[in-house]
Amino acid sequence: MTENVSSTVPAGTLAGDAPKRKRFRVQDFVARKEAGDKLTMLTAYDGVTARIFDDAGVDLLLVGDSIGDNMLGHENTIPVTLDEMIVAARSVARATKYAMVVADLPFGSYEASPEQAFTSAAAMMKGSGAQAVKIEGGQRIAAHVKLLTQSGIPVIGHLGLTPQSENMLGGKRVQARSDAAAEQLCQDALALQEAGASAVVLEMVPAPVAARVSEILAIPTIGIGAGKDVDGQVLVWLDMAGMGDWSPRFAKQFGAVGAALRAAATDYIGEVKSQAFPGPEHTFEK
Repeated sequence: MTENVSSTVPAGTLAGDAPKRKRFRVQDFVARKEAGDKLTMLTAYDGVTARIFDDAGVDLLLVGDSIGDNMLGHENTIPVTLDEMIVAARSVARATKYAMVVADLPFGSYEASPEQAFTSAAAMMKGSGAQAVKIEGGQRIAAHVKLLTQSGIPVIGHLGLTPQSENMLGGKRVQARSDAAAEQLCQDALALQEAGASAVVLEMVPAPVAARVSEILAIPTIGIGAGKDVDGQVLVWLDMAGMGDWSPRFAKQFGAVGAALRAAATDYIGEVKSQAFPGPEHTFEK
């Protein structure tokens, strides 16, 4: 006997149809937090990886200034320029249909004043097609965030380990360990929310502190080395995919892409040298 699908499928929907995926938009941040639906974010620096991650279903793609020490050969993020970020963000935005593209404003492009932040953010939005920008800092940049959001530019904050300030922080260290530092982190997060930020990234923060920040904010928190009790997670894609022999303690390698790529290159070199490639199937005859 054929089942009556009308009782199990919403009106106007055919049996077997999957819900249509929509572009992640700024309004989805609070809606997802209220629903308890964890946000997913990965970095992307080019159109190829952006398209793959977008097809996989990631919510947000971060064009991070981590391009500096992951792709451009720098020791850290500080040398990365705004022009370099715009080029990378443009390639990611062009390849993305559904994920929100968030682009970092790099060191030196926003700290001096709210007006400098607006000029840089406007250049990023106009030049790349990104849908939001991310900047580091708390109360000290609240006025910057307020001007950007009032000007129609969504902002993601970044607290805890802020890589652009690593020279002042003494390196890549866990932040907000003391009670005073944890309280300051909470105040910084609240200042970003009041200024209009859509979400806050918490990097290398003790899990109980990150949980407290997540509890007091109406906007979502996205953790990287901040435990489970946040509203979402972000990883540098090279760490997530296993592109190297090492990854940070807070990252999990969900694949061995680096080893697979090395093996493919090794096989290619071997077949070229042995003349196994190209074969007849790869050759055009007259």
